[in-house]
Amino acid sequence: MNPILIASIIAAYFLVLLIISWFTGKKSDNASFFLGNRRSPWYIVSIGMIGSSISGVTFISVPGWVESQQFTYLQMVAGFVLGYILIANILLPLYYRLNLTSIYSYLNDRFGRYSYKSGSILFLVSRTIGSAARMYLMASVLQLALFDALNIPFYLTVIICISLIWLYTFRGGIRTIIWTDTLQTIMMLAAVIATIVIISRELFPGFGAMVKGIADSDMSRIFVWDDWGSSRHFVKQFFSGAFITIVMTGLDQDMM
Repeated sequence: MNPILIASIIAAYFLVLLIISWFTGKKSDNASFFLGNRRSPWYIVSIGMIGSSISGVTFISVPGWVESQQFTYLQMVAGFVLGYILIANILLPLYYRLNLTSIYSYLNDRFGRYSYKSGSILFLVSRTIGSAARMYLMASVLQLALFDALNIPFYLTVIICISLIWLYTFRGGIRTIIWTDTLQTIMMLAAVIATIVIISRELFPGFGAMVKGIADSDMSRIFVWDDWGSSRHFVKQFFSGAFITIVMTGLDQDMM
């Protein structure tokens, strides 16, 4: 694809993000910056959480994982559903009942100051490492797709990415992030659908042929029941998915 076209698409996308930031950042105060005034529509928050939880890393890495793991990853996805049900019925009511700004304040009330500080520090460290890894992957993709052709060095690509993210978040805080995450989720899901359509058209003559081709492939295996020693056994994958969701979503300040 033409580098100028890619740059134009990225510029238009960030322009939309900046417009959202401008509208949501007006009359911003501490309550809106950190809590969104507790008025954000639930469906907008839900859509935004999809993008925050799966991110572009999932988009890029999971398709490659299918070659070695087949579709057994979907067993873990089924466990995610159980994890979200437990979060919605146990953790969220607790957080709302205690009117928490930081979910780790519960550790202070329940177990004391050291638990509170330890939980907060571990969150900051894990979030820093995770965000750095996602930033590195995103910058690497942009470098390969665009900035190499423009002779822009990698370190400058990273600086540009961080600066653009800071521009659309520094005023509105969480209220802005909720809406920009929603836009990013919609764009990412649209990209997934477009990718599937384009690849299927290249490989198969029609939708029916695509379904048959996937069903006949060895990579389409979803469930593993017959090998308890395998890490892909259904029970292990299902409950791992549930616990991963509880830890990475229900006990994560960024998500909650």
